[in-house]
Amino acid sequence: MHTLSERLTNYKTMIEEEKKIISNNEYTADNIQVLEGLEAVRKRPAMYIGDVNTRGLHHLVYEVVDNSIDEAMGGHCDRIEITILKDNSISVLDNGRGIPTSLHKKENRSALEVVMTVLHAGGKFDKGSYKVSGGLHGVGVSCVNALSSHLKAQVYREGKEFVQEYSFGNPLYEVKTIGESAITGTRITFKPDGTIFSITEYDYEILAGRMRELAYLNRGITIILTDERGEIDPEKYRRDVFYSQNGLIDFLSYLDENREKLTPDPIAISGERNEVPVEIALQYNTSFTENLHSYVNNINTHEGGTHLTGFRRALTRTLKKYADDNKMLEKLKFEINGDDFREGLTAIISVKVPEPQFEGQTKTKLGNSEVMGIVDQIVSEHLANYLEENPKAAKIIVDKVILAATARHAARKARELVQRKNVLSGSGLPGKLADCSDRNPERCELYLVEGDSAGGTAKQGRDRSFQAILPLRGKILNVEKAMPHKVFDSEEIKNIFTALGVTMGTAEDSKALNLEKLRYHKVVIMTDADIDGSHIATLILTFFFRHMKELIERGYVYIATPPLYLIKKGKAAHYCWSDEERDAIVRNISNDGTGVHIQRYKGLGEMNAEQLWDTTMDPKNRTLRQVTIENGLEADHVFSMLMGDEVGPRREFIEANAKYANIDA
Repeated sequence: MHTLSERLTNYKTMIEEEKKIISNNEYTADNIQVLEGLEAVRKRPAMYIGDVNTRGLHHLVYEVVDNSIDEAMGGHCDRIEITILKDNSISVLDNGRGIPTSLHKKENRSALEVVMTVLHAGGKFDKGSYKVSGGLHGVGVSCVNALSSHLKAQVYREGKEFVQEYSFGNPLYEVKTIGESAITGTRITFKPDGTIFSITEYDYEILAGRMRELAYLNRGITIILTDERGEIDPEKYRRDVFYSQNGLIDFLSYLDENREKLTPDPIAISGERNEVPVEIALQYNTSFTENLHSYVNNINTHEGGTHLTGFRRALTRTLKKYADDNKMLEKLKFEINGDDFREGLTAIISVKVPEPQFEGQTKTKLGNSEVMGIVDQIVSEHLANYLEENPKAAKIIVDKVILAATARHAARKARELVQRKNVLSGSGLPGKLADCSDRNPERCELYLVEGDSAGGTAKQGRDRSFQAILPLRGKILNVEKAMPHKVFDSEEIKNIFTALGVTMGTAEDSKALNLEKLRYHKVVIMTDADIDGSHIATLILTFFFRHMKELIERGYVYIATPPLYLIKKGKAAHYCWSDEERDAIVRNISNDGTGVHIQRYKGLGEMNAEQLWDTTMDPKNRTLRQVTIENGLEADHVFSMLMGDEVGPRREFIEANAKYANIDA
């Protein structure tokens, strides 16, 4: 047993050694620490990457890019190139220091092989190698290796090029030197295992959204994304260079490019306390939505956390104090709450935490209690100075807060009136709703159908035991441009609320969605396959995204896919969902195309009840597209563009994406 004196001496020695590593900025094989092995990754991949569908597939790329970003945050890398290769494999190249390749003493093999084959082995677990890491929430490149049919690691370091290849996570040979190199960095090329992933084709837009985000969060870094599948299909060739000189200010401009700003310039806040750097950009606009996006070490903290709480607390307290001190709230007849200070606000909060603690259902909620006070102090100080130095802008902001409070008060009255009517009328269900007989929400489906004609057909063709039909009259209110109380004045939106059985607003949070009495766990948007139908579907999706986002996050919202064509020859009938499918069927049933009748469905009402059931509503045959939010920030940007007042950006988006996306207008 060691004496207290001996333990103190050993502790001091450890501190001095760690300081020496940090001061020398060394990154060697000795910095690689092994935590555990890879055995369970291939058996239960969803536990490590979320799922084996689209999200998990793209997460593999993020894990590799995270390593390059960590190098960039340490000041060792300023260029990252991501390439989608012809066979849907991925290549990620950076100009960092290169993964160490020398012998790892504990494992008795190359440090590169340790990093690539042992879960949670890497330099980011050693404080001397990385002060801050964005990948601590993930499982690293070893998981990517385990879930790839083939992976090749090329390291450019110490004037040499090293290489090692793997199959399903197992090395094919020892690390070897294959030549000299005048550069430093790492290239990882991998092909996801098709026996594990249900989808193996990468979506360029999903990757582009994340790379754009990373470029804004790490100013001065060039991120290049290229799609080489265009050499096979020219329409797929894409190349984007993401670079930001001003960081979060540029990010804010991108997010709010389709909204009308209230002040000419955004408010930039930055500072550091206890080795936690804080960066914030915020600006008020004329919209009625709150758009707060928070990050910790480049990780999008969807569920918020202590940094977001600190920001909100400081914003509310500082603005209210300024308004009270300047007697700007004297004529207001009701209390202002925290929501009012954030309506029409777009803000990005980015903090770098040396040892982040993540909580929540998806591990994207920051739990470090000390960060709340740090963000609170920095925001309070900078925002108070801004308000005092910019009285004109301060008045505009406070006026916006007063308008938000007034609108909230009106919305609450409208909401209470709707709920009171529901109570007085018994069940409170809309008259047009054809409900189902089952009362278990997990088995029940609600179809939101465009128009009374299609609604009538759907009512006849449905399975009454579990399928309910709510016809919607025309195009519902565009909530993107409407004041909150107008949303609850809309008859169609009131019908959706009451049919679903949900309510909004609590004493603590006027925007909280109460799902305790939700009557259906599938909400299916079913509209015509034409321009008007697409517009109506987008309006409904905008409403769900802005006012019922939790339904989307829980996976309850779907889009029906009715067929575009009915092809007949004699007694044989075939349904088609695309032009390509139509052409293929015509070729199969008639070489010369004679005797073939093609009917283009312009609306759901053109199908009879049996056809609608067979093609679109029968669980055995139908195809429902589940609505998910892969990137909430990109979704916010697209909805504000498609449904906002600015025509120019909307036209540019449609022209640029029409050949890539399945959109009609």
